[in-house]
Amino acid sequence: MGDGDYHPLPGDAESVAEPPTRAQSGATTTTISTRKRPRLASLDAFRGLSIALMIFVDYAGSILPAVTHSAWNGLRLADYVMPFFLFIAGVSLALVYKRIPNKKEATQKAVLRALELVFLGILLQGGYLHGLNDLTYGVDLEKIRWFGILQRIAIGYIIAAACEIWLSPSDIARGSEIRLHKKYYFHWGAMLLLCGTYLGLLYGLYVPDWQFKVEKSSGSTISNATFVLKTVNCGIRGDVGPACNSAGFIDRSILGIDHLYKKPVYRNLKECQKLESAPSWCLAPFDPEGILGSLMAAVCCIIGLQYGHVLNHFQEHRDRLLKMLWLSFPILVLGLLLAFLGIPLNKSLYTTSYTLVTTATAGFSFCIMYLVVDVYRQRWMSFVFEWMGRHSLSIFILIPSNIAIIIIQGFYWKLPKNNIVHWIVSIVKHN
Repeated sequence: MGDGDYHPLPGDAESVAEPPTRAQSGATTTTISTRKRPRLASLDAFRGLSIALMIFVDYAGSILPAVTHSAWNGLRLADYVMPFFLFIAGVSLALVYKRIPNKKEATQKAVLRALELVFLGILLQGGYLHGLNDLTYGVDLEKIRWFGILQRIAIGYIIAAACEIWLSPSDIARGSEIRLHKKYYFHWGAMLLLCGTYLGLLYGLYVPDWQFKVEKSSGSTISNATFVLKTVNCGIRGDVGPACNSAGFIDRSILGIDHLYKKPVYRNLKECQKLESAPSWCLAPFDPEGILGSLMAAVCCIIGLQYGHVLNHFQEHRDRLLKMLWLSFPILVLGLLLAFLGIPLNKSLYTTSYTLVTTATAGFSFCIMYLVVDVYRQRWMSFVFEWMGRHSLSIFILIPSNIAIIIIQGFYWKLPKNNIVHWIVSIVKHN
C-alpha cells in the first residue's frame, strides 16, 4: 500500500493557503489569490521529525536507556512520539476538511481510512510477525493483540474527523479571521466530555482482584508447557499504579488478558528487577495503547484540529504564530497544574496531564518548525524530514515495524543465524 491522501500518517494536508511574501503583497494580491497555493512544508517536516524520533528511540533505546519510554510515571524522549503523531494528524484533518461538500461522503472516507490503519496495525503489531531472529510467522487468534500504535492513531483520527465534519460551524467562511475558541465551542465541549469520561473511569471504577497465567515450560515442546496461576490483589478505586489501575481492568474485561501487550514497559521498574521478590503483576500483560487511554488520544487529535483552524483562518505568518503560541501556553500550564495536583505524567495510562503537556510541547515544536521552514524558508534544514513526512507510513511499516529487517535477515548463509542482521546485533551487544 503506497502513500497518499488516505492516511493521517503520510500527510492528508496536500494544500493550504500559504501567506504571500512581502514581494508578492500589494499590487499582486489578486494574482496570488487565484493561483494554487503550495502546501505548507512544515506539516511534512514535523511528521518526518516524528517518524525520525520514533526510529531513533526504538533503535537507540537499548544503548541509551535515557531516551526510551519511562517505566511508569515521568517523561522521556520516547514518550513524546505518539502525541506528536496524533497532534499532526489533527492539524492535517482540519486542512483536509476545510471544505466539506458532502458530510456523509466525508465520514465514509474517514471511516475507511481509520479501518485501513486498524488493519495495518493488527498485521504489524498483532503478533503475526515474530520479530528479529525469527523467520517464522503466524499468530494464534486466541492471543492476537488487537490494539497498537496505528489502532490508537485510527481512534483519535476518526473521533477528530467526526468533530470536524459534524461539529464545525457552517456559518463562517474558511479563511476569515475569527475567534476560534468561540466558533469551535462544540470541539472544546467534546474534549471536556472525553476528559471527564476518562477521569471518571480512571478514578471512579472499582478494580477487583484479578488473576493471570504464567507459562512455565517443562520441556522443549508446547505440549509440555505448564502454567502457574498468579493473583493480583486490588479491591480498590482510583489507583494509578501498574497493578490496579482501571485502564488495565477495562482492557482485561473487554479485550481479554491474552490479547494484551506481553512486554509492558513497567517491567523496567526497580521492584520488577528483583526476580525472587518481584510483585506478581510484573509478569502480567498490559496494553499501553488500550481502550481508556484512546479517549485522551482523541483529545490530542482534537487539539491538533485547533492549530489547523489557525492555519485555515489566518493568513499572515505573525498571526498564525501568535495564535498557535496562545493555544500552547495555557494547555501546557493546565497540564503542569494537573501534574502538581496529583495526576501523574504517565504515557502508559495516557493521563490528562500527560496529554496536555506533550500536546502543548508538540504545539511549540510545530511553531518552531513553521518559523524555520515556512517563514524563513530554511528548507536545507528540513528537506530530509519533509521527505520522511511524505512517506511516513511506508517508513513506519519498513523500519519501526521491522519489516525491512525481517526481509534482510531472510537471506542467510547455510544457517538462519548467519545473516547480516544477527551479525550487526552481535557486534552492538559485545560493544
